[in-house]
Amino acid sequence: MRFLVDRCVGARLAQWLRAQGHDVAEAAQQGDDPGDAELLQRAVDDDRILVTIDTDFGLLIFAEERPHRGLVRLPDLPAEARIAVFSDLLARHSLDLEARAIVTVRGGVVRVSRTTPVDRPEP
Repeated sequence: MRFLVDRCVGARLAQWLRAQGHDVAEAAQQGDDPGDAELLQRAVDDDRILVTIDTDFGLLIFAEERPHRGLVRLPDLPAEARIAVFSDLLARHSLDLEARAIVTVRGGVVRVSRTTPVDRPEP
């Protein structure tokens, strides 16, 4: 799978995902923080699932109907725990991730929203 890992998630998860054979880009290696809307657009442009801790992306996708290629929102945990959570997600929800679902992990509960990614024409 192709992922864009937000800077708040950290490099260790990105390294682990690469070791698992995934194609991973890191926001932290793409220059200054462009803001949430631009980061989400970069994920769309590069056909990547965005991985973040930030809650603002749900607002962009659901309230503003911004295009996306999938989103994983992880809890703010230490790196090793975050890797364990993501490992479980890959084992249990890989089909959801491939289908570009919105996957949120909160308090040990996984919520999957199978929204259709929206592609909006340029104004």
